[in-house]
Amino acid sequence: MSNIDSVYIHIPFCKTICSYCDFCKIFYDKKYIKDYLDSLAQEIKTYYKDHIIKTIYIGGGTPSSLSIEELNRLFEIIRTFKLAEDFEFTFEINIEHINEEILALLYQNKVNRLSIGVQTFNPKHLQFLNRNHQKEEVIKNINIAKGLGFTNINIDLIYAIPNQTKEELLDDINMFLKLDVNHISTYSLIIEPRTILYVNKVEYIDDELDYAMYKIINDKLTQHGFNQYEISNYSKPGYESKHNLQYWNNSEYYGFGMGASGYVNNVRYTNTLNINKYIKNCFRDLEEVVDSNTKLENEFLLGFRKTKGINKQEFYQKYGITIYEIPQIYKLIKEGKLIDKKTNIFINPKYLYLSNEILINFMV
Repeated sequence: MSNIDSVYIHIPFCKTICSYCDFCKIFYDKKYIKDYLDSLAQEIKTYYKDHIIKTIYIGGGTPSSLSIEELNRLFEIIRTFKLAEDFEFTFEINIEHINEEILALLYQNKVNRLSIGVQTFNPKHLQFLNRNHQKEEVIKNINIAKGLGFTNINIDLIYAIPNQTKEELLDDINMFLKLDVNHISTYSLIIEPRTILYVNKVEYIDDELDYAMYKIINDKLTQHGFNQYEISNYSKPGYESKHNLQYWNNSEYYGFGMGASGYVNNVRYTNTLNINKYIKNCFRDLEEVVDSNTKLENEFLLGFRKTKGINKQEFYQKYGITIYEIPQIYKLIKEGKLIDKKTNIFINPKYLYLSNEILINFMV
């Protein structure tokens, strides 16, 4: 039995649907909530094997769309898990849902990290993304969260929005820095199938502008004490997302809830996207045994997303071979695309933006 110490829980309900979102989501409808939470409790009871849990992440959808009563039920279910002493417990919350009542409830239930989808402060771009908040609300509500004792806060930034200028992006970054949080996730807008933007045939911005925006973000955040520890993620020292590092370290984790994915006992699985199936306790939609080649491939595809890359000793302990036995490694080091430095091998920072062109070398 593997040692699994991370849990992801998916809450698919949303009061509004963002134009760019392709995550598993449905409109909030009270008639589904009780049954959904009962099924979630049943799924956890069925699959959770009493592991000591170091990280919990509640994502969505919009977990904060649940009422106080519904959140109380959710936290009652979560008390099933045995928690490590130094656990990290992240809860995704929308700006417009932040108030003292919900924050006090999260705090009482041991949530110690908030992830807030701010995306942008620009009213025009907020409207394009179908986000329902304003700049003043963001400042006020993040200050409320800090005042109630939340010290570990992530905010999301989306850039490369059609018609966005470099000046507008810089305005956003400056505002993000004024919020004085310790983690920022940055995403170049992706137009996914099954999204409003895709249906509306929205097109990507120019590649050169996308790269220029990436550079602006990287330069500005690193100047202000943020460390880029993964392609899209920046943190102050000690505030890296422990939960997301589990994914990038190719570690196993539980995924519970409709549309959730997990990786347990060498099996990657995805839960049903159908609410009616889920509330009938038909959880798993897809299960795939991960063979040794795929596991190795994932090690590189995920591990090289981290700026410090892959630890050579840990790689040997996991796979019983040295990393140099992988032919692509030597070739990419020789080309200057990977750097071999003491304990780790990592992507040359100047190629990080084009990391997919390097990672493709490891696809089986």
